Amino acid sequence: MTDFDDEEAVRKGGPQAFIDRRENPTRAGLIVPDVRGQISQHSLDARKAEFEGLAAAIRLDVVFCEIIKVREVKPATFIGGGHTETLAERVQAEHIDLLLVDAPLTAIQQRNLETETGAKVLDRTALILEIFGERAATREGVLQVELAHLNYQKGRLVRSWTHLERQRGSGGSGFMGGPGETQIESDRRQISDRIVLLEDRLDKVKKTRAQQRQHREGTPIVALVGYTNAGKSSLFNTLTGAGVFAENLLFATLDTTVRKLTLPHGREVVLSDTVGFVADLPTDLVAAFRATLEEVLDADVILHARDVANPDHPAQAMDVLKVLGELGVSAETTPIIEVWNKVDLVNEADLVGIVPASKVAGVVAASAKTGQGLDALKLAIEKALGEKSRTYHVHVPHTAGSDVGWLHSHSEIVSRDEPTEEGSGFTVRVEPRHKAEFLERFNGRIESSDA
Repeated sequence: MTDFDDEEAVRKGGPQAFIDRRENPTRAGLIVPDVRGQISQHSLDARKAEFEGLAAAIRLDVVFCEIIKVREVKPATFIGGGHTETLAERVQAEHIDLLLVDAPLTAIQQRNLETETGAKVLDRTALILEIFGERAATREGVLQVELAHLNYQKGRLVRSWTHLERQRGSGGSGFMGGPGETQIESDRRQISDRIVLLEDRLDKVKKTRAQQRQHREGTPIVALVGYTNAGKSSLFNTLTGAGVFAENLLFATLDTTVRKLTLPHGREVVLSDTVGFVADLPTDLVAAFRATLEEVLDADVILHARDVANPDHPAQAMDVLKVLGELGVSAETTPIIEVWNKVDLVNEADLVGIVPASKVAGVVAASAKTGQGLDALKLAIEKALGEKSRTYHVHVPHTAGSDVGWLHSHSEIVSRDEPTEEGSGFTVRVEPRHKAEFLERFNGRIESSDA
């Protein structure tokens, strides 16, 4: 058994994931293909630096990272025969155990590269899945990563599973049962069954989250989003005093964390820190983490953290907006405040040419490290919420106790009048997501509003 075998998977005849059991870090080579005609918002140097950062996020000894010019993508190996031969020689000479390719490889391309070079090969998607597998700390995170990994593996059985030429008998039905299903059919079925099970468990997690959100009804949600390593978790910690793991690593934290935050004029909001985004984030991963990202879908205001000290931040910002768009979130649906983070690392002159990546409700230059701009950020959140919500004065009779409960659960009680024989008057602030229900429920009893 090799150092990369998954013992349980081998025993069960399953996929052999990359699990490094070596005492010393695995020697790895990184390949960044520069494909002619493929347009990317990211510069080659930025792509190379990010891929090195991804490799650094797991325990690897990166021996080299090389940009390879590819005239056209080859169906067999992606990079072509000449590059493959040169790469094989380098793998042998420098004792490389693992090759990482910054591109999506087909199962055939991955298998052929492994055969030709003698090294284990992972593409960009597989590497990100490995990182997420290491970072997942909660039961929900583990389930989400496993689901994404199985969806990725399902279409790659021809490469990853080494025993597919076998056939099973019909299983106890006598000699007349025929040849039975092939191993690959059985394996696919087992993966599909596991996927259904995981989706069912995640659906239960989704319902639990929905119940937790019900307890927070009436409290606005502010979601922190951003490119991985943009400093989201550091901002979250500084604003709320939380102890979320924050490190100079890509995908330092995966699991959503929520904390209450009090704004300058006493209003409370729920601040939510979510998983960081990255260029070419695997679709399966976005789908698997949709339950976690629902905090973003329900947000009243989104804080988009941008690392303005990174020269590639304009392209990174566009990648974040792309993922938000895939989730159905945009500046038209939810106010977005751009937080230009890490301003302590740049000169003021460097900020002059920066423009927002989308229509924004505000821009705040800030530093999670020094605290610069965070008071202004809280004011910007307050302003955005104020522009979204409307204030109403309603009358509630004493017999309508459930309406009082609804107001406490779905709105912010600004003030309450002295009770009379008929009932009580309430001045309430209502968020847009509850406006339609509020107007229907209190039709005829709204005495005034600022709408």
